[in-house]
Amino acid sequence: MDKVAVIGSGYWGKNLVRNFAELGALGSVCDRNTEVLNGFREQYPQASACTQLNEVLKLKEIKGVAIATPAETHFRLAREAILAGKHVFVEKPLTLEPGEAKELINLAAGHDRVLMVGHLLHYHPAFIALKEMAANGQLGRINYIYSNRLNLGKIRREENILWSFAPHDISMILSLAGEKVEKVHATGGFYLHKKIADVTCTHMEFPSGLKAHIFVSWLHPFKEQKLVVVGDEKMAVFDDTQPWEAKLLLYPHRIVWENRVPVPDKAEAMAVAVAADEPLKAECREFLDCMAANRRPVTDGREGLHVLEVLKAAQNTLDADNGAGCSALPTSNIMAGTGDRDGSQLQRPDRRMGACTTGCKPEYFVHDTAVVDTPAEIGAGTKIWHFSHILRDTRIGENCNIGQNVVIGPGVSVGRRCKIQNNVSVYKGVTLEDDVFCGPSMVFTNIFNPRAEINKMDQVRPTRVKKGATLGANCTVVCGVTIGRYAFVGAGAVVTRDVPDHALVVGNPARQIGWMCACGGRADSLGRCRDCGKKVLPGKIEAELDG
Repeated sequence: MDKVAVIGSGYWGKNLVRNFAELGALGSVCDRNTEVLNGFREQYPQASACTQLNEVLKLKEIKGVAIATPAETHFRLAREAILAGKHVFVEKPLTLEPGEAKELINLAAGHDRVLMVGHLLHYHPAFIALKEMAANGQLGRINYIYSNRLNLGKIRREENILWSFAPHDISMILSLAGEKVEKVHATGGFYLHKKIADVTCTHMEFPSGLKAHIFVSWLHPFKEQKLVVVGDEKMAVFDDTQPWEAKLLLYPHRIVWENRVPVPDKAEAMAVAVAADEPLKAECREFLDCMAANRRPVTDGREGLHVLEVLKAAQNTLDADNGAGCSALPTSNIMAGTGDRDGSQLQRPDRRMGACTTGCKPEYFVHDTAVVDTPAEIGAGTKIWHFSHILRDTRIGENCNIGQNVVIGPGVSVGRRCKIQNNVSVYKGVTLEDDVFCGPSMVFTNIFNPRAEINKMDQVRPTRVKKGATLGANCTVVCGVTIGRYAFVGAGAVVTRDVPDHALVVGNPARQIGWMCACGGRADSLGRCRDCGKKVLPGKIEAELDG
């Protein structure tokens, strides 16, 4: 049997360790806590113990990794594992940003690796039976679904209640609905921390008229895990706090019309027999089976992306005046539902100008294939084109033009009226002032001596490109330099030191060969612009050009 390494063996990871061991597939445990590792060495002597991911990825006998670390680390760890040729199982959520999730999906497909997300309840025998009833029409037309996931339990500070509790319920509802989400609206309460929601209620609407809500809280007097599905023929209740014989109940309730008045027709509940199989063990078994057969899991990366998009839309409404508006979903090619998984599109009502179905005022244009993470600030009149990705905490000024396949962020500032051509990445540490031109495929760096296996983001060297500067096609700007105002970097040049205002530099390494006017013309031997005739002075320009 293929061996699996569990990355992170804490609160939830220890359960994965136990289940993979019982299935005979535990090959290694990776955790930074050496005391914890020593305990696993004694309990599971058949498995190795490591403190670093790169140690695990070098083990040839390890064919897959199960990641149970904090959510902010999921993307980096999963990416490294896939690149090392390992199959990957990631606990929910897949990542924190849809763009990162898409990158993992594409990476796994390109390396022919399994990518699976830990949406545990898909593997619960009661939910499997409920899906079958919904798919074969036993409930009739489904009108409404609601879920309560409540407890007075572990309160987290690395994520809010929405991201901690709701992913499982979103995943189940999307599967039962079998159609795209049209609108998401969430409200929340912030009682223990002013920025971390303790209670949220998320409302979801679908094109067919189906509606659903998810109520989650870690400030509740008792534990409740209940999913209610209301059909026009029958109603079903999945209550995971009940014993196995009562986890799934079917109510043959329905509404009949008498004298044009709806009247409830009630009936006794019937227990649906389900096998008493531990869901987590079934989930681990699914990962092992998919690794062995190289097949697509029930909860694959695309299903995880679909759930992530709903989470992000719900979070957006929490961030906007605590749910005062609605949030339309970005276009996706993911369809998570019952029946076959055919890759149908999840449409956004109006992606243009960042508008939503309630008629919010459009301010900027984002192409359907582009991704804008939150929080991010986009100025009015800015256009973001095909397959570009704006990462969190990025600020882009007004009337910018962001070309195809551009990545900006995280935490980058772009001024007004900037033009960033195709295939440019503006990394953390880079600042573009107003009116900067970045030519096609030019390159920024932010770490001077990077290593793939060493995280050096604490060594970012800031780069500033001042107002009006032009960076030619395919040039490279090595981090830690400043490009002066209205400077001009020639095509293919490699900039390794500061460039003065209005300087023209070319070559590798870049050297100055002249001066440039603000209009883009080159100065002659007398220091005057050949195009507009204005005088260009070394290191500065006439006062009228400053205006």
